[in-house]
Amino acid sequence: MGMKNPVKSRLKNGQVSLGTWIGIGHPDVTERLAEAGFDWLTFDIEHSPLSLETVQSMIQAMSFTLSCVPLVRLRWNDPVLIKRVLDIGAYGVIVPMISSREEAIQAVRACMYPPDGIRGVGPRRAMLRDPEYLDTANEEILVVAMVETRKALENLDEILSVPGLDATFIGPWDLSMSLGVGPPPPWEDESFRDVLEDVVSACERNGVSPGMHCTTDNIRDALDMGFRFCAIDSDASFLMRGAREAMASVGVVDTGRTGS
Repeated sequence: MGMKNPVKSRLKNGQVSLGTWIGIGHPDVTERLAEAGFDWLTFDIEHSPLSLETVQSMIQAMSFTLSCVPLVRLRWNDPVLIKRVLDIGAYGVIVPMISSREEAIQAVRACMYPPDGIRGVGPRRAMLRDPEYLDTANEEILVVAMVETRKALENLDEILSVPGLDATFIGPWDLSMSLGVGPPPPWEDESFRDVLEDVVSACERNGVSPGMHCTTDNIRDALDMGFRFCAIDSDASFLMRGAREAMASVGVVDTGRTGS
């Protein structure tokens, strides 16, 4: 059979692919959200307390569907960590703080088996029900570089021209901080929007899919700008929004409690 990645296929065909961010560590979260219509769920192990053991169990909980696949946003551009998350069944990685061509090359090579890369052979769970996994993994693993620094913008074409890089993903909070205009990201600011449009244009020049983390408030605008690989909010934001809407529906007023 060999590994087949529907997200990578959609992006190659110029289609939009939507997902969300996962940081709550329980299999029920992914078991339910995998049925919500997302193309992918990304486990955020950079800023959440998720361990690899928890991520594996949550990937197992969503294994009943082939239409929604697991991705992992890494802690750092670490080849050992990349190898481990792919071995437990991730279909791709989103690598933070890529700011140079050399860093992008390192990320791509860490995702690929020799002779194309340096990934060690031991796909313990990824190969469990797919004895031909090794035949197609290099072609099917999704490699995404996060653009979230001023330096990344300066080196954008060099980064995006790296063979094997499939998509870029703007981290708008980090990027706005690096540019000195946030956070939060100033979505309506013309100069910030110019930066976003420049990223889309650079992606188009280099045959890479442009992506960004969005909210329900700006996802339509992002798609209109040309972004095609987008996260919509997160599991925690869905939980809080649902709870607040429930409270509002019975006329409960704000009691001064804080939290988001």
